Amino acid sequence: MKNLDHLEVRSADEREADQLAQLLPLLARINESAQSCLIGADKVQSLADLRHLPVLRKSDLSTWQAENPPFGGIPTKGVTRLFQSPGPIYEPGGSTPDWWRFGRFLRGLGIGAGDVVHNTFSYHFTPAGAMFESAAIAVGAQVFAAGPGQTELQVRAAADLRATVYAGTPDYLGAILAKADEMGVDLSHITKAAVSGGPLFPQVRAAYAARGITCLQCYGTADVGHIAYETAANAPMIVDEGAIVEIVTPGTGDPVADGEVGEVVVTALNTDYPLIRFATGDLSAIVAGQSDCGRTNMRLAGWKGRADQATKVKGMFVRPEQVARLVERHPEIQRARIEVGHNGKTDTMLVRLETEGTDVAAYAASISEVLKLRGEVETVSLGTLPRDGIVIADLREAG
Repeated sequence: MKNLDHLEVRSADEREADQLAQLLPLLARINESAQSCLIGADKVQSLADLRHLPVLRKSDLSTWQAENPPFGGIPTKGVTRLFQSPGPIYEPGGSTPDWWRFGRFLRGLGIGAGDVVHNTFSYHFTPAGAMFESAAIAVGAQVFAAGPGQTELQVRAAADLRATVYAGTPDYLGAILAKADEMGVDLSHITKAAVSGGPLFPQVRAAYAARGITCLQCYGTADVGHIAYETAANAPMIVDEGAIVEIVTPGTGDPVADGEVGEVVVTALNTDYPLIRFATGDLSAIVAGQSDCGRTNMRLAGWKGRADQATKVKGMFVRPEQVARLVERHPEIQRARIEVGHNGKTDTMLVRLETEGTDVAAYAASISEVLKLRGEVETVSLGTLPRDGIVIADLREAG
């Protein structure tokens, strides 16, 4: 099949066996090298056992790196580049071909030898520019390191170099094309766009298609690299072969059922910089079935919002992690959802609990202890609360 490699078409059993074989040495190495062992790593015998390991959050990385610079004690090797993301959080990069694994996305878009990639992702501080440059070179394309800004110069360079591919955020291509029209410059040789780092609205994709440009998007982070990618417009994203993806309830490490919205947690199979159960902070859902393109890996529904739903109520923050602790206190509670409102005078907090239990007084006491706030308690039957990944719903703006 065109633009596919053997890893993308293997069976689920073959994929799990291979990924587990890569994962176990990484876990052993982390346990041997990290300042504090990854609790439970020695119990992992299948990918499903990952759920028993702690979730790693950006705040953890920031704290670890401040205590043990530059990478917080995570065992690294082959590092040739250094980057900084807001926080600050420092990320390593390597020089091996396609180190961040975006090559599959570019091949899926049909990019290869003979293409000139006009790369407008930033080369300053963050690794985005290097990520796409590394991938483009790996698939045989040439790259112009444009970076963002100076749109008139972007137009002139894209025209002079006969760029065939745009790489960058979804909306900046529109700005370049508009400036080209204003300057009377023909950029019709750009026929493919590889975008990320912002929302790709249907009307924007349609506008590019009307100009003969196939625009597909991918999803990744500076920390774990490539996570998932489109192979057809508006189709679910396919998970990259170098990433193990879980969808969990925000604030916990507990996987949700397929189709339910939850936080994207990624284990990167990167021997140079192994991150285990990294919480991206993004919401998505697993889409059942297999892609029409022939790739067999798990599919994601795309971006569904942010998992960090920390909300200030009566001057105090309520966080998903607190909601998770509330549920843990009462085994009969299956799910919780906090709805924050305003009655015209003060903030209100309704705590809705999926449970067959009836001890509302005990629930109210736990809410006061864990959330440090008092709220109205409503118990609902199992299966009542939405499976949308929202555990703290701030209804004040809507009201």
